[in-house]
Amino acid sequence: MKLKTTSLICSLIFGIHLSFGQKLDKNQLDALSAEQFPIALQELREFLSIPNDAHYPDHVDKNVEFCDELFKKRGFKNVILTTGGPPLMLASRNVKNAKRTVLFYIQVDGQPVDTSKWEQESPYTPVVKMSDSQGKWKTLDWEKVKEGTEDDWRIFARSASDAKGPINMFLAAIDIIDSKHWKPNYDIKVIMDFEEELGSPHLPGAVKKYKDELKADMFVILDGPRHISNQPTLTFGARGISTITLKTFGPRVPQHSGHYGNYVPNPALTMSKLLASMKDDHGRVIIPGYYDGIEIDDKTKEILRNVPDDENAIRKKIGIAAIDKVSDNYQESIQYPSLNIRGLSSAWVGKKVRTIIPDEAIAEIDVRTVPESDPEKLIQSIKKHIETQGFHFVDEKPTEEERAKYTKLISFDYKTSYRAFRTDFNTEIGQWLYKAMKRAFDQEPVRIRIAGGSIPISPFVTTLGIPAVSVPTVNSDNNQHSPNENLRLGNFKDGIKTCLAILTERF
Repeated sequence: MKLKTTSLICSLIFGIHLSFGQKLDKNQLDALSAEQFPIALQELREFLSIPNDAHYPDHVDKNVEFCDELFKKRGFKNVILTTGGPPLMLASRNVKNAKRTVLFYIQVDGQPVDTSKWEQESPYTPVVKMSDSQGKWKTLDWEKVKEGTEDDWRIFARSASDAKGPINMFLAAIDIIDSKHWKPNYDIKVIMDFEEELGSPHLPGAVKKYKDELKADMFVILDGPRHISNQPTLTFGARGISTITLKTFGPRVPQHSGHYGNYVPNPALTMSKLLASMKDDHGRVIIPGYYDGIEIDDKTKEILRNVPDDENAIRKKIGIAAIDKVSDNYQESIQYPSLNIRGLSSAWVGKKVRTIIPDEAIAEIDVRTVPESDPEKLIQSIKKHIETQGFHFVDEKPTEEERAKYTKLISFDYKTSYRAFRTDFNTEIGQWLYKAMKRAFDQEPVRIRIAGGSIPISPFVTTLGIPAVSVPTVNSDNNQHSPNENLRLGNFKDGIKTCLAILTERF
């Protein structure tokens, strides 16, 4: 009896100590995450089975309903925030005498799917696969998976990595602290985005509308892949994104290339020459002022050098012999705004090809911005450059009068989805997350100054006035946005540990 009483007292003391500041070490975090992992994997399987293309309202409705259930059963109070499009959901849990309020961002929707490109029954029927000796993926029976898994096995499904996996990592960590009756010393808010892959067009207005409900001291984004080395990673910013659609016009309708070749100007060639005029032979944008305001000083260079990139490995993986000369390495290159041709279209190709002079050519451009660059200024500099190349702008289609008067006709349409953001390493959120990650993995996390991609975070940073940091957890080779998207099971387990470390890191 005395032994049992002593054991009970020790257990209570351990729980009380943790509640008031004791920190789990790496070994404890490993053990707790491994114990929760099989349960979390089964819940992830169920979650991934729900289609989540935001183009379809019924997909959105089913995911909203499921997320509501997931968070409510863990004691969160959920509120639907109407936006004029797919809703947002805000889940909250408060603690007594909270030191801070931390707002977490998670994305629920996924990219559209082409089922013919997936090597399984359906992108929404999750399967676990292992790589054989030839590097081919072999599907495993779920009953075998229940018996035990290996870290290099992967779960294949749409949104496994981007970004339902991170949601279940977070919820598994919540389950662990709840099972131990532990509480963080900060209030938790979780904002769920159901249209991120559509560019979150309703998000900026919603953040302004619900500013009071979203009020917090800092913002943590549970999204994105780790550094290519798969080491624990923190990302302190992301580039913004603007898009431009250009359309050049030729004859009113396509013309026979035998009858009119050498006579009728080709809008595809006109478009090609225009696009080529925007960059030099080394890939640098030559539009005046495009890189103005960006300086990479010695301190910044040191930060960038600390990211463990292997330039040769990156180029080999991608399959290129040389890089654009905006900078001489990857990390420095993404500190500058980009100008990318993301799509070209004119007439027909392949089996549908025909001998014609096309009537129009279309170019889709994306511009990734950095905090030093004003997206509107960059867009207008591109438009001014086009004007200097002798083009006349039309609204949608040229009128007959414009066709008769101008030799180079173009339409120009653009939008800015979201702006760039960047948080200093030494801010409170930066130091807090750094300590949590170092405790979890017993090593310093890779700290990335700014990511090359874009996420819809700037409305929170600018409207709420709070610093933001991304905590990426998934494997970098996850086929994000592509067929056969996957999540490495070792990363899923590490992600649970990462979230558990954050939830037990004190202010």
